[in-house]
Amino acid sequence: MWKGFIGKLSGKAPKSVGGGGGGWGSPPSKSPTSYGANGGQWDPMRSSPPLPVVAGAEGDTREDVFLRKVTVCCVLFDFSTDRVGRDSPERERKRQVLMSLVDCVGAAEEPLTEAMVSACVGMFAINLFRVFPPKVRPGAGGAAEADEDDPFFDPSWYHLQVVYELLLRFVMSPVVDVKVARKYVDNSFISRLLDLLDSDDPRERDCLKTVLHRIYGKFMGNRPFIRKAVSNIIYRFVSEDDHHNGIAELLEVFGSVISGFAKPLKEEHKLFLCKALIPLHKPKAVGMYLPQLTYCITQFIDKEPKLSGTVIRGLLKYWPVTNSQKEMMFLGELEEVLELTEMPEFQKCMVPLFRRVAHCLNSSHFQVAERALYLWNNEHVFNLISRNHQVILPIIYPALERNARLHWNQSVLNVTMNVRKMFFDMDQKLLLACQKKFQEEEEKQAESEERRRLIWEHLERNAAFHQVTGDISFSVVTKSAPLVAPTMT
Repeated sequence: MWKGFIGKLSGKAPKSVGGGGGGWGSPPSKSPTSYGANGGQWDPMRSSPPLPVVAGAEGDTREDVFLRKVTVCCVLFDFSTDRVGRDSPERERKRQVLMSLVDCVGAAEEPLTEAMVSACVGMFAINLFRVFPPKVRPGAGGAAEADEDDPFFDPSWYHLQVVYELLLRFVMSPVVDVKVARKYVDNSFISRLLDLLDSDDPRERDCLKTVLHRIYGKFMGNRPFIRKAVSNIIYRFVSEDDHHNGIAELLEVFGSVISGFAKPLKEEHKLFLCKALIPLHKPKAVGMYLPQLTYCITQFIDKEPKLSGTVIRGLLKYWPVTNSQKEMMFLGELEEVLELTEMPEFQKCMVPLFRRVAHCLNSSHFQVAERALYLWNNEHVFNLISRNHQVILPIIYPALERNARLHWNQSVLNVTMNVRKMFFDMDQKLLLACQKKFQEEEEKQAESEERRRLIWEHLERNAAFHQVTGDISFSVVTKSAPLVAPTMT
């Protein structure tokens, strides 16, 4: 078994390029430069650094060959330019060594030693923890910055993809002892992994999402730190940066984490909802991660229904005023939250909620008004409204009446009439009372406007009667007696 494993791990490399030795990943035989570990020099005109020799002696152990392969994978290559040697054999050789390590870790039956675990984690750090390259337009020669909306693909993904696959196999492998691995996959390592989620490359963020989820599941001792680190990323995003590429992936990971929370929820988890998730509605880029955010929030409400009132009040706090697209997204999320809301929590926040809905009903953006009216199509929401119609109808009736009279969109007019008919069938007497009160308020408003108009006409007549000339004098009112300072007695 040892011989088979060593044979799988080992790969031959020539002692010198001119020696004509075989094996994958060996440099071309015409090159004058030696790339062996036994004294060869690296040609600075080439873009690829020399790689160590992997082939082992007859007495080498499984650990020795494994560590040599990991050493090969610690060599970095420059993918940012089109210099000579971009497609050099050394790059392909490193990729092949990485792929062989992936196969070996996935098929290993004996536990990895601590030296092997330490070497692997160090290799991951060398390859992954880096400064992100600048975004440039393809074909622009690296001179112009790319548009923010264009997807960016890291040129070093040729190697990074296999490194991430190896990291995932390493985390999931049953032959990796958690107690040993925790010495190296520590809080510092996890924190730097989380920082990589700001990568512009969507492929890297997708790999990181899977890796972080597996780390959270396997390394239970690191869970409190991961939750705290994610909270800090969100705090900075909401309060300072207003830009982070990986918020959607973070929320996707935490959606499955929240679903595993035990009941009743801890105060730490409730604080995460109130201080991190709800404020994520504030940034302008909320549309980039709103589906994942809504899923996380609904998971919290599903665990503890009393939190629905907290969520609704948070939505009202961050409700957009001038952004119609964002307002439609909020209405969609509100409907999902209301579907999970129980009657006691609904009654606590229904007055401010339907004041906001009334504003949406009168929106000049027809899609916002239409989306607000569609709340009545939801069976659970309609049941909540119908059982509290005596409070809700007086709040929204003026908005319905103004829509029926003044709104420009025919679809909004039709849905408004349907909602009015629902309330008429629900409580005819209350609807007529609301209609009468609305008419009285309209008459009072008309009288007030008429008085204001008469006052302005009176002021204009007086201004026209007293012509203003160029000679302006000021009159001083004389005092009949001088001012006397008070005396102290």
